[in-house]
Amino acid sequence: MTPNRHNSSAQQKSSDNDVVLDAVRDCVLAVGVRRTTMTDVARRAGVSRMTLYRRWPDVRSLVGDLMTREWIAVATGSMPESRPDVGTRPPLIDGLVAGVEAFRAHPLFQKIVDVDPELLLPYVLDRRGASQEALLELLAGALREGHADGSVRVAPAERQARTVLLVLQSFALSLRTMTEEDDAELTSAAFLAELRTVLERTLTP
Repeated sequence: MTPNRHNSSAQQKSSDNDVVLDAVRDCVLAVGVRRTTMTDVARRAGVSRMTLYRRWPDVRSLVGDLMTREWIAVATGSMPESRPDVGTRPPLIDGLVAGVEAFRAHPLFQKIVDVDPELLLPYVLDRRGASQEALLELLAGALREGHADGSVRVAPAERQARTVLLVLQSFALSLRTMTEEDDAELTSAAFLAELRTVLERTLTP
């Protein structure tokens, strides 16, 4: 019975965390990160501030966990079903390009870029965040599968995953600085097609 109690407790904690993170998301989408307070979050989540402080020291730590949850959901939700008939590389590239497009369209990302862009700087300039670490793990695993089935160029998987993530981050974070939607050659769609070409040429054996 003990393992079941542990599993039930873990599931309840995850559910409680999701309620809080949903409240954070609603607050940030409404007023941005800087204007969100722990009191706002507690009120929306229907919990006390002390309950929040037992798990998160401040709003930024809450937002950090929210970003991790949302970005991982985007990444995993963008990956198509595996196709043994074509190998790992084609569906992987489809998923990576779709993931960049979905990430850029995500309401939370758009709000942060428009209102609190400095929140993203540490993860670009100084250190990797939890979502980046999780994405690297997913990427490295997929690349190893591609090495095994011969559809991905063999290289050290960790380095290859980090290189791919650097490319994806540049498109996700900086694409709008390069696009001109009134020029058919410089639209977002045209650049995403270029991203596909970059990934194909990088990963093809």
